Amino acid sequence: MENNKEFIEKINRLKKEKDAVILVHNYQRPEIYNIADFIGDSLELSRKAAETDAKIIVFCGVDFMAESAKILNPKKKVLLPTFEAKCPMAAMVNADELEKMRKKYPKAAVVSYINTTAEVKAVSDICCTSSNAVKVVNSLSEKEIIFVPDKNLADYVSRFTKKKIIPWKGFCYVHSRFMPEQVKEAKKLHEDAIVLAHPECPSEVIDKADAVCSTSGMIDFARKSDSRKFIICTEAGMIERLKTEVPSKEFLTLGTICIQQKKNNLQNVYDCLKNETNEIALDENVRIKAKEALDRMLKIK
Repeated sequence: MENNKEFIEKINRLKKEKDAVILVHNYQRPEIYNIADFIGDSLELSRKAAETDAKIIVFCGVDFMAESAKILNPKKKVLLPTFEAKCPMAAMVNADELEKMRKKYPKAAVVSYINTTAEVKAVSDICCTSSNAVKVVNSLSEKEIIFVPDKNLADYVSRFTKKKIIPWKGFCYVHSRFMPEQVKEAKKLHEDAIVLAHPECPSEVIDKADAVCSTSGMIDFARKSDSRKFIICTEAGMIERLKTEVPSKEFLTLGTICIQQKKNNLQNVYDCLKNETNEIALDENVRIKAKEALDRMLKIK
């Protein structure tokens, strides 16, 4: 079996030959960082996908991320290293169910977290990510907001708006595992540490955090902070990213892992790029409507 260094060299050669760009989410395996053209959170990756001139986009993330790249840049061939990399939260809402809720609340705007399928985005008014959700909600004229699918992110947004938030009952199985007791115990063991929590965490964990950030927001916070030690309440892979970006500081994890994000590896990245397999295909009518929701989000600075 070939080692990581050989795979990395082969993939980097293939990228040049095929005019491909590799976009990598922060939660990916650390060895995949070595083949990335850009590493970031969902908002940053969406912008990069929309802007790239490369012929092929290989998206090292989960299904909805690759779909978003195809929605935003339809003329490009978008590849997902494995179709098994599916986001369970994105599967917790579908377009038919959302349409029923819209009828129940006819005056409400629908804000769809980017962690949703193309079909759900297509029946939404606007999309958001964890880093801009508050800004997106407050940009709307409607006083009622149907927020799908993450109830925890909806709860977090409700803290910063006067609008009535109507949450869906979805959740991230990784962030929902964090418990306030864990955070309390970690703070006892590391009194000098700052707690950074992702807004997908339960409200009880948010209450115990020193700051709430998207994944890339955590990097910025750690760089600028005078603190030397951080307890990170998000997917455990983020620790490797933080160590890479801010090597002079210490990062501790409570150990929750997204199995789906880890299903991408150097072998299947190489195979999909070499053979141009696992291409994302979307119904064009769905894609056009979904793009309207994503474009509205990307216009908000």
